[in-house]
Amino acid sequence: MSAKTRSPKFIESLIPIIALIALLAFNVYVFKDDATGGPNQIALLFAAVIAAVIGIRQGFSWKDLQEGMVNSIKSSLGAVLILLIIGALSGTWMISGVVPTMIYYGLDILDPSYFLVASCVICAIVALATGSSWSTIATVGIALLGIGSVMGISQGMIAGAIISGAYFGDKMSPLSDTTNLAPAMAGTDLFTHIRYMMYTTVPTLFITLIIFLFLGLSLDAKTDVAGIESMQQVLGETFTISPWLFLVPGVVIGLIIMKWDALPALFFGTLAGGVAAIIAQPNIVNQLSGITDDYFMSSYKTFFSTIASSSNIETSNVSINELLSTGGMSGMLNTIWLVICSMCFGGVMEVTGMLKRITSSFINSTESAGSLIAKTAGTCIFFNATTSDQYLAIVVPGRMFSKEFNDRGLKPENLSRTLEDSGTVTSPLIPWNTCGAYHAGVLGVATGTYWMFCFFNLISPLMTLFYGFLNIRIRRYSKEEMEAIKKEQSKKA
Repeated sequence: MSAKTRSPKFIESLIPIIALIALLAFNVYVFKDDATGGPNQIALLFAAVIAAVIGIRQGFSWKDLQEGMVNSIKSSLGAVLILLIIGALSGTWMISGVVPTMIYYGLDILDPSYFLVASCVICAIVALATGSSWSTIATVGIALLGIGSVMGISQGMIAGAIISGAYFGDKMSPLSDTTNLAPAMAGTDLFTHIRYMMYTTVPTLFITLIIFLFLGLSLDAKTDVAGIESMQQVLGETFTISPWLFLVPGVVIGLIIMKWDALPALFFGTLAGGVAAIIAQPNIVNQLSGITDDYFMSSYKTFFSTIASSSNIETSNVSINELLSTGGMSGMLNTIWLVICSMCFGGVMEVTGMLKRITSSFINSTESAGSLIAKTAGTCIFFNATTSDQYLAIVVPGRMFSKEFNDRGLKPENLSRTLEDSGTVTSPLIPWNTCGAYHAGVLGVATGTYWMFCFFNLISPLMTLFYGFLNIRIRRYSKEEMEAIKKEQSKKA
């Protein structure tokens, strides 16, 4: 790095951020939901170019800037591999009937006397199994909304229960892209992130269910559950539904308990799903391959194509077909593209010192961990409102605050948890955010009608602040670990 470089001015450091926010906001206006499919990634690259121009004016060479981007991308490669294997696993778990079995038995929880609680739990189970709040809300959520409306329950309450459950499942599922993105930005691993999130997320869900229980008990619900029974019938006709299929996720859970790393554990889970599909779902295997006279070739073709690319299982119910579609590894490419582009932007901002200049301007070195967590959470919500995209509300604050958490001796899971507690879950509460606009459009319930009933989404950021300020479950590096980190940083410098 050139010795003639100068520190960035505060205004200079803000220019790339302002440009990024402006581009992202305009992308949402122009492309709407499609903004995450490429335009936002290009916006990040343009912002990186703007940051690079400023960096060159500071005295940095292009080689310095490129090295910063490459090193930043390198730090995310572990997460990229996890995202790819998650895409593969979601495919084999779907065609094997594992996910449909989870949905089928989850629907049995529905009790008209406790409709709101049951709706929240059902959506939590489905989203946990699929890793997608959007698919859950667009399928099971729509069915529950119709049933609840017939019962005479407020659509705002129903939508709040559906979204609350869906975002709990999405947030806690290892199949979720945001659940993989947050630890990648913070610098921790997937399963450490999920385990650490449980401290704030489970109590939040518990409080949410209690609130819905009291609301539900004040309602006079009818007993029409025909829509749920129809969905179960379609799943039963399409798949072989059996409790034995729970052995497949049991393999992954067992490997995690044995402290296997995430990548090999998920790989074996993918293989187990493929074997289960071949044994339990021959009709699905033949349907997807188009081969009916050679089951070996049919199984081989379906197994590899499901891992690699999208699979669409056709049923007699068109609305369920979307829930049963998976993208395989190729379905993760947009998220991986976003990660790489964000790392380019973050790498330039970091190597030029602009990220440090921004964060240092409003972070006091003597303030508490709770205050740092609060500022991180506030930044996530700010980016949700200004960039209109939950991915960027995780990516940008994650890059901004990762070094600050590390310098304070706070382990990266503190940051990753804060990113999800405040970035992921608040996105559907904002009408112009892609999540808020999507859910309002799919459910036919305005964001302004349902947001006050999304108790899980409202309580989550408050819970992370509560833990932060009371110093509950805040993990810190030991003195020895901090010394080792400083030595490693000095070697890199």
